[in-house]
Amino acid sequence: MTHAASTESKVPQAGTALDPTEPDGGVVGLKKPKPGKAKKPGESPNIFAGVFGWVWLAVIILPIYYIIITSFRTSQDLRANNQLIPTAEPTLDAFILVIQNDFFHFFFNSVIVTASTVAVVLAVSLMAAYYITRSTTWGGTRLFQLILLGIAIPVQATIIPVYYLIRQLGLYDTLWALILPQIAFAIPLSVLIIVNFVRDIPNELFESMRVDGAGEWKILGSLVVPMAKPALMTVGIYQALQVWNGFLFPLVLTQSRDVRVLPLSLWEYQGQFGINVPATLAAVVLSALPLLVAYILGRRYIVAGLTAGFGK
Repeated sequence: MTHAASTESKVPQAGTALDPTEPDGGVVGLKKPKPGKAKKPGESPNIFAGVFGWVWLAVIILPIYYIIITSFRTSQDLRANNQLIPTAEPTLDAFILVIQNDFFHFFFNSVIVTASTVAVVLAVSLMAAYYITRSTTWGGTRLFQLILLGIAIPVQATIIPVYYLIRQLGLYDTLWALILPQIAFAIPLSVLIIVNFVRDIPNELFESMRVDGAGEWKILGSLVVPMAKPALMTVGIYQALQVWNGFLFPLVLTQSRDVRVLPLSLWEYQGQFGINVPATLAAVVLSALPLLVAYILGRRYIVAGLTAGFGK
């Protein structure tokens, strides 16, 4: 009798509110969950990865920091003070000196070569990727395999044949000598990136446009180009970076000052200015600005373009 009464006293009656001051409203035997995020078994902070990440960031940032602060110095200030501390008297003399020595002439040569190369690479790679992904014959697969062979061929191994070919075509020491070879070597990787993105476009969209009477060029311009915009942006920025910073082809395939591009002109600045380190680094800063702007404008497309199709 006493035991039954004791049990009934612990069970809350219907219609009565639970006491918030007691654990679980007065109900005995239930554990109240603890606030906060539950940790997975064996989960612990990766201290080594965090430290390594900060060290790697310092390795990357320190050269950029040094280039920027040094470009605002004079040669005398660079030798007299700590090189890692910004100068108390910044000056634009190094930038003025670089601009006065035909910097914009070399800059426009680089713009012509880069813009021409990237435009042709995007057009050719997009059409090739569209044919490869939509072709139902053996030709599409064979073409893709043939194009991918170009990725395995290093540029340095072909520089002598390329030099001989350019000489035979009469294009040596012209901007065409820089544009044509770089187009050829940029197409394989560009096709690979764009193909993986075009394959993700639903087949129903192609069929619906064909039902509406659209031809291949209409589908390519109205469907594939807008849908493949992240891949095109990725290819454009990546290939612009490669062409803009290319040094081997300008060194081997050009000679005169009139067709000189920025990477080769920086090499000339080093000899022309001697030990004038601020002037050389000022030229580096000016030459890097266009690509920095292009990356800032298109950075959100790069990851999507590079990872398209690889998760399937």
